[in-house]
Amino acid sequence: MSDQNWPLWMPLRDDLKPLSPYGAPQVPAQATLNTNESPYPPSPALAQAIADRVYSVATNLNRYPDRDAVTLRGALAKFINSLSDTSFGAEEIWAANGSNEIIQSLFMAFGERPALGFTPSYSMHPLIAKVIGTKWNDGGRRADFSLDLAKAISDIAKVKPGLTFITTPNNPTGTTVTLAEIEELLIATGKINGLLIVDEAYAEFSDQSSAVTLLAKYSNLVVIRTMSKAFAFAGARLGYLVANKELVSAMFLVRLPYHLSSLTQAAAEVALQYQSELLGNVSTLIDSRKSVVAALEELGLQVIPSQANFILFSGFPMEPAQLWRQMLDRGVLIRDVGLLAHLRMTIGNEAENQKFIQALQEILNGDGQ
Repeated sequence: MSDQNWPLWMPLRDDLKPLSPYGAPQVPAQATLNTNESPYPPSPALAQAIADRVYSVATNLNRYPDRDAVTLRGALAKFINSLSDTSFGAEEIWAANGSNEIIQSLFMAFGERPALGFTPSYSMHPLIAKVIGTKWNDGGRRADFSLDLAKAISDIAKVKPGLTFITTPNNPTGTTVTLAEIEELLIATGKINGLLIVDEAYAEFSDQSSAVTLLAKYSNLVVIRTMSKAFAFAGARLGYLVANKELVSAMFLVRLPYHLSSLTQAAAEVALQYQSELLGNVSTLIDSRKSVVAALEELGLQVIPSQANFILFSGFPMEPAQLWRQMLDRGVLIRDVGLLAHLRMTIGNEAENQKFIQALQEILNGDGQ
């Protein structure tokens, strides 16, 4: 809905009127490869375990949930510790309804000063800033979508942001920022008493160490994670952050009362018990990513090196919107992320990946449907 469609009687904030709601097109397709979801549903055993746990919780739904989600936060801490050889406890974890609520809470608590990010990156960062009323500054990236570290440090000194956002692996490009670069950004943000927010929504698909390993050294670091991607838990809505205890305590000031339902907490706790099964699918998706990249390159297309569960590609002889439509006509839904001459596809299961490659091959070869 554009600003011209809002009724005159509705006192919507002027700065919100030009905005469009976030969201990818939800249209029927045989291969849905546009929203970075996992193509692998929970196993019957996991689904039954969740159902059993939800049933037991349902007998007590007349009572409010644990408003601090202590058990879940403790389980998330153990999961992070198992991946990164750290020793976090529940007091260093905060959980919410998806990483987007985590981001919103950070803006609500620390968004009085400007925020800084480096686009193209996750589009919800500037959108949430706008909704909360925090001034957003875009530091940009190089033409190859890599981060210009020297410019970023200069931007931090100039803007003096309360919040600086780095996404690694980056969405929509799949590129990464190294731990050494993150450390330099932590030093720069520390000098102006700012927080560095490292969004690691796709970290499980990367071979790089997590930024959580830097938390013992830098108190101004916040690492955001999610169960939506690697845990194939997008429908449950569970995101979390890892940070020092004082920062987690600040989340209590801005959280809504009982913001995580008993059902959500229970389902997430069960999923964490099945982490070996779920992370096994991550290895499958990484192998599939390599195969799809090779197939795209065989077709003469250019692929941005990705450490996520998606691929950004270019080199096709038409406008992105035209190729997007022709792919959809062949039953394959991918994502036009608004980048000149680029489209993004999410790694699917084997049949979906093959359908994607076949459709693309037909289009590039000029074959009919």
